[in-house]
Amino acid sequence: MVGQALICGVDEAGRGPLAGPVVAAAVILDPRHPIAGLADSKQLSARSRDELAFSIRTRARAWSVASASVDEIDALNILQATLLAMQRAVTALAVEADLVLVDGMQCPALSLPTRAVVRGDVSIAEISAASILAKVTRDAEMLMLHHLHPRYGFDQHKGYPTPAHLAALRMHGVSSVHRRSFGPVRAVLDGGDQA
Repeated sequence: MVGQALICGVDEAGRGPLAGPVVAAAVILDPRHPIAGLADSKQLSARSRDELAFSIRTRARAWSVASASVDEIDALNILQATLLAMQRAVTALAVEADLVLVDGMQCPALSLPTRAVVRGDVSIAEISAASILAKVTRDAEMLMLHHLHPRYGFDQHKGYPTPAHLAALRMHGVSSVHRRSFGPVRAVLDGGDQA
């Protein structure tokens, strides 16, 4: 590994949903143990994501997953909470990277050289790996929240504002895991019918 820069890829899952945390992952791949099939998590089936997540956890040089809670999302706003989750993920890595590549247009505050890469989850293997870990982790979290709050259907939509989720919000009101700063949730809290 001498002379080879350690690249850390960072991506998130869960910026758009009305409920649950936002999750970020940071991954440093090991070129001695390549992982075939890495792609943007949204382009993969759930089974493929699970299989790749196992490969990433067992073959990557280092990986970490972190989140920002619903309370943090409401207090900070979703962008700042996302950057906080990313910062936590990179900081928790057991190996320090030489360069951090972040999917999207903005980077978290880090002491390491950092660059934003638009659509990096499609073009950079380390970011694709982070995308997969973040998505798999968040989906598992939403399944746990479904068992605590079964009326909302989190197992189906993972908190995204689908018609079924919006209807459940109107019918059952706002749960403790809903993001109160998001418009459709706030509308229910305010007694409106825009959810």
